[in-house]
Amino acid sequence: MRYLRTSQDFLFSQLQYLPFSNKEYEISMLNQMSWLMKTASIELRVTSLNRQRSHTQRLLHLLLDDMPVKPYSDGEGGIEDENRSVSGFLHFDTATKVRRKILNILDSIDFSQEIPEPLQLDFFDRAQIEQVIANCEHKDLRGQTVCNVKLLHRVLVAEVNALQGMAAIGQRPLLMEEISTVLQYVVGRNKLLQCLHAKRHALESWRQLVEIILTACPQDLIQAEDRQLIIRDILQDVHDKILDDEAAQELMPVVAGAVFTLTAHLSQAVLTEQKQTSVLGPAEAHYAFMLDSCFTSPPPEENPLVGFASIGDSSLYIILKKLLDFILKTGGGFQRVRTHLYGSLLYYLQIAQRPDEPDTLEAAKKTMWERLTAPEDVFSKLQRENIAIIESYGAALMEVVCRDACDGHEIGRMLALALLDRIVSVDKQQQWLLYLSNSGYLKVLVDSLVEDDRTLQSLLTPQPPLLKALYTYESKMAFLTRVAKIQQGALELLRSGVIVRLAQCQVYDMRPETDPQSMFGMRDPPMFIPTPVDRYRQILLPALQLCQVILTSSMAQHLQAAGQVLQFLISHSDTIQAILRCQDVSAGSLQELALLTGIISKAALPGILSELDVDVNEGSLMELQGHIGRFQRQCLGLLSRFGGSDRLRQFKFQDDNVEGDKVSKKDEIELAMQQICANVMEYCQSLMLQSSPTFQHAVCLFTPSLSETVNRDGPRQDTQAPVVPYWRLPGLGIIIYLLKQSANDFFSYYDSHRQSVSKLQNVEQLPPDEIKELCQSVMPAGVDKISTAQKYVLARRRLVKVINNRAKLLSLCSFIIETCLFILWRHLEYYLLHCMPTDSQDSLFASRTLFKSRRLQDSFASETNLDFRSGLAIVSQHDLDQLQADAINAFGESLQKKLLDIEGLYSKVRSRYSFIQALVRRIRGLLRISRN
Repeated sequence: MRYLRTSQDFLFSQLQYLPFSNKEYEISMLNQMSWLMKTASIELRVTSLNRQRSHTQRLLHLLLDDMPVKPYSDGEGGIEDENRSVSGFLHFDTATKVRRKILNILDSIDFSQEIPEPLQLDFFDRAQIEQVIANCEHKDLRGQTVCNVKLLHRVLVAEVNALQGMAAIGQRPLLMEEISTVLQYVVGRNKLLQCLHAKRHALESWRQLVEIILTACPQDLIQAEDRQLIIRDILQDVHDKILDDEAAQELMPVVAGAVFTLTAHLSQAVLTEQKQTSVLGPAEAHYAFMLDSCFTSPPPEENPLVGFASIGDSSLYIILKKLLDFILKTGGGFQRVRTHLYGSLLYYLQIAQRPDEPDTLEAAKKTMWERLTAPEDVFSKLQRENIAIIESYGAALMEVVCRDACDGHEIGRMLALALLDRIVSVDKQQQWLLYLSNSGYLKVLVDSLVEDDRTLQSLLTPQPPLLKALYTYESKMAFLTRVAKIQQGALELLRSGVIVRLAQCQVYDMRPETDPQSMFGMRDPPMFIPTPVDRYRQILLPALQLCQVILTSSMAQHLQAAGQVLQFLISHSDTIQAILRCQDVSAGSLQELALLTGIISKAALPGILSELDVDVNEGSLMELQGHIGRFQRQCLGLLSRFGGSDRLRQFKFQDDNVEGDKVSKKDEIELAMQQICANVMEYCQSLMLQSSPTFQHAVCLFTPSLSETVNRDGPRQDTQAPVVPYWRLPGLGIIIYLLKQSANDFFSYYDSHRQSVSKLQNVEQLPPDEIKELCQSVMPAGVDKISTAQKYVLARRRLVKVINNRAKLLSLCSFIIETCLFILWRHLEYYLLHCMPTDSQDSLFASRTLFKSRRLQDSFASETNLDFRSGLAIVSQHDLDQLQADAINAFGESLQKKLLDIEGLYSKVRSRYSFIQALVRRIRGLLRISRN
């Protein structure tokens, strides 16, 4: 390459004359252009790696410029070359415009191909001749499949010579003439194949050159606006050529691959421009835009700068329409071609996707009226126009995408499902969901879960086969979860029996043994293929997420959904109980537990058993009640483990100085533990509200004992609190301890959240070491090799993730605090006002009174068979007096002040409705009442 570069400036001088035009020697001309473009690609790659910017820039100007190229005085170019823009598209001096050389080369490749007329034979059988031609085919030196004409001639002449009789002798001249016709046809066919091969080779070389320009050359050599314009021009031209009616189908795969690469880079370029605009601010961006584009008029009111100013929305809509036309042109075949096009469409739709925004707690201050009357932003506008264009293609497009999602190659199915996921998420009119339901495709996807069951079971062996089935299953479950997020979609899935299908799958019962060395999930995986436990979680977690989303979305049919989900839990009760026991504490096991407790808190409630779609006799009813009671007791038992266990707290607040993915793992574990506590508290609240007709007949889930709080808050706080067995009811002390711990956690998260927001606003002022640390949590290796601007982008991404994580933790802490106060108030009200101690009267009479006062609702007692009296049958006057004394000490002024501060800092900011102050006031009033 150095020799070609220095010897007569070979590459540049040859590329100047591209494209070659000589129709008589089309095949050799295309081959010459192909090898020249391949060589230019290698040259651009090598000069970019060696940082020979002048060489790279000179070739880029030659290929991409739309202004006339001036002759160079030397091989290096000059200062004028450095300052010249790669594209003059934004300027209004259009008189000197020329077509970009990269587009001229594309124009020179003729996508149409004349096909020779089919054979018209009088003597030979056409099918047999075609078979003989196929037998004579071989690959030449260039790798092209052609027919050996000499061999075919010998075969056909031998066939004629073998004929005998006077008739054959008389017809020999006619037979030889027909052989000549066949040979002429084969020569034409060979030329067709060679020409198609040359065109495909030239198109592949052109595609390679375009990809090298976009991916390997330094980004700053092509301005951001020019990059978008170049990609737009190439995309529109290549689509126009392939969508022509006479375009050869053999060129479709190459074009589809080029479209995929171009759309990916267009999406990246537009998103990069948006980020820079949001960082600069509208004023600076507008100023820069005016300088770059020589605009003198003020921008329109909708402010295109925040959107897609460089190429305009209309250009994006044209690209989308051409993409959809290309998908429809492939028809029933060419699924691999459509795979590239689905990927392109996903990249395109990503442009209108709003980037992650930090939850700074300020957005909640906006009133509902302000949100409703806010002007439509550019993302919403582009998204609305996109879905209108997609829906204008009607059932023809829906049919193609849905068919590919249900059948065919695995990668094609995954990308079709991802595309359906994206379209359904932005389709406000729910046209696609309606088509999926009415045409039966949704039912086909649901029923295929049972077919996937056996394949998924084989993936849990230590040395699994290919994991394609796992990835297809994950894509399918992600799409079904997306459908379930829409209320109508959740109802359609319930009608399709998706929960019943999940209950039939046996793979969820094949839980592998966990590895004790992977405590806290911090051990690095030994190889690329996930361990059996990780593979099992990849199968189970999507099913749990789907159940949770259906429970949340199905408002009108909530009892029906809860009944089916409860049936799913009971069908896999051994797995569910193993998860609830939580033998190891890792990120994966805590995610399982967080999802499962969320499902149980909504499904294992009074009144659900009547909705089960099974024939329930007395024996099976008792068995079901036993399952539900066990789930409920195990959930309550989790509070003593996750409501402040020293081992977990020590892990939560250990030194933050860990690298890479472990920081994210730690965030996930912390969020999962708070989610578990929030779910269990929500469950307790639901049980109490649904099962207690009056305060006098309250269901008490906790005994009147604050020993847990006394033990943990005493002089030896480092001692491990005893874990309450799940068959015994825990004491109220766990609630107060969780309340205190959540209040402390809240202020820790609040300070972290506020600091991260401050850092995000002043990223450029952060010290280099802190920037590097933030980058390493996103990209563990290679931080030192990236530019400062890229480091700032990674640092911002990490800070946004931290801010949103802390915002979720603050929300969970606030919910836990409110729920703990409610449960504490209801229990104290019962114990201090309505409970009859056993030692106040005759024991027999007292026990009758206690049982009478503690009787639950008939429906609750008959359906769930929860006997909370076993832990409460003996409540003495001393117990109640001790409860009041301990509660006065535990619920002191300092804790009350913290809770009221939390309400002022967070609850009143996020919502007009807040309950902390009212609940604190009621609890304080109860503790002042004298029981004498």
